[in-house]
Amino acid sequence: MRSSELFLALNRVCEFDFSINKFWWPRYGTFWVIIGAILTQNTKWTNVEKSLLNLENANVLSLEDVANLDILSLSELIKPSGFYNTKAKRLSALCKNIVAKFGTFDEFANSVSFEWLISQKGLGLESVYSILCFGCRREVMVVDNYTNRIFIALGYEFESYEEAREWLESIDRDEIYKSLGNIDDNELFCRYHGVIVEFCKAHLKGGKFDDFALNLFSELS
Repeated sequence: MRSSELFLALNRVCEFDFSINKFWWPRYGTFWVIIGAILTQNTKWTNVEKSLLNLENANVLSLEDVANLDILSLSELIKPSGFYNTKAKRLSALCKNIVAKFGTFDEFANSVSFEWLISQKGLGLESVYSILCFGCRREVMVVDNYTNRIFIALGYEFESYEEAREWLESIDRDEIYKSLGNIDDNELFCRYHGVIVEFCKAHLKGGKFDDFALNLFSELS
């Protein structure tokens, strides 16, 4: 199986409407991606949305606003996301560091490196690549637990996160262009990650894929 075969199969059955948001992640290309990437750790996105709404209602509308908020107040606002004390400390520190080094989100998005992000406390590989892909519009693929569950179901094993990411990014662009038309790598990787997540949300229940998913994997194997 090739990466393009996996993508096209998942894209074909995905029910997400990419005409509404072709980049999949809510508020793509904004500082909210940074907030979401941290808050979504170990929780459902519906809980993150409640926290984001709390922040908006409290007039916390920028990296600077988060950086200037005291930890206790931030903890209360993001409480729906769980682990709120730890997440508040990490989010506050990250926003302070971004403001101190880059000044603005736009400068951060243009200039930040993988090395700088991965050195920040509380950011693992999935969070870093999520920020780079969906926040900074970089041409990188995100590998998450859903991706790994699909790999396991297909009998694929990778020695590292980076090896799995590189396999996904090896997707045949010409084959994709025939199906989707002119699409740049960032949009492609956003959509690729999106169809993986949406597929698993629909067909992975109680830690097991349903018959529809298993039949699809059988066709790909």
